[in-house]
Amino acid sequence: MTTFAESELTCDAFLGGYLQLYQPRAGYRAGVDPVFLAASVTAQAGQSVLELGCGAGAAILCLGRRVPALALTGVELQSGYADLARRNAALNDIALDVVEGDIAALPQTLRQRSFDHVIANPPYYLAGTHSPASDAGRATALGEQTPLALWIDAAARRLTHRGYLHMIAKADRLPDMLAACDDRLGSLEVLPLVPRQGRAAELVILRARKGGRAPFRLYSGLILHQGARHPGDRDHYLPEIAKVLREPAPLHWPGAG
Repeated sequence: MTTFAESELTCDAFLGGYLQLYQPRAGYRAGVDPVFLAASVTAQAGQSVLELGCGAGAAILCLGRRVPALALTGVELQSGYADLARRNAALNDIALDVVEGDIAALPQTLRQRSFDHVIANPPYYLAGTHSPASDAGRATALGEQTPLALWIDAAARRLTHRGYLHMIAKADRLPDMLAACDDRLGSLEVLPLVPRQGRAAELVILRARKGGRAPFRLYSGLILHQGARHPGDRDHYLPEIAKVLREPAPLHWPGAG
């Protein structure tokens, strides 16, 4: 993929304007999912973070805006999106090292490094289970080409001992995520994201720790919206969820100690 032309881009506000991101008009455009992913990560200043498939940088730059002095690295397969991630990092004055490469065969420079945290928002749909997008970049971002197990294997390999993986995915991919966590990853925790009271979870966030041995924990679902339906065009998020979306705030895991 070549670099996007200026006419193909929009500049969009995230975190209530604390972060500005260039995104393609017709390609993959980040929504709230990478914001939730970034807000779920318990990183501390001075730690290192790798994002697998960073796209234009939405998740890792949201995290960088919330937590200062992180050593941030993103790996991205599509060169056009890798260029956008670099541009977005510079636009927001956040240091981010972007490496172009395939997570199934990471460049040697990354295979020699380890990280305190690995985050990922992998393609949601199994190949052949959805109608692919007409835009090639969006199709790659949404349709699984690299098996989910390889994403988790790549994360496990790059984590330091006791380091954390955070991954967001559709709820129906949870069995695949759990099955892919071999004996390297333990202390598994799952946070369901529920659109409204009484509805099934549509997304889940998985947290796993390299070398962790704590029992599996399934938290109560985090309700996102007030009421039974949208009142007109307003998003109507619950106040604690709106706070996460409108400023660099952490995401609370209900029932977490």
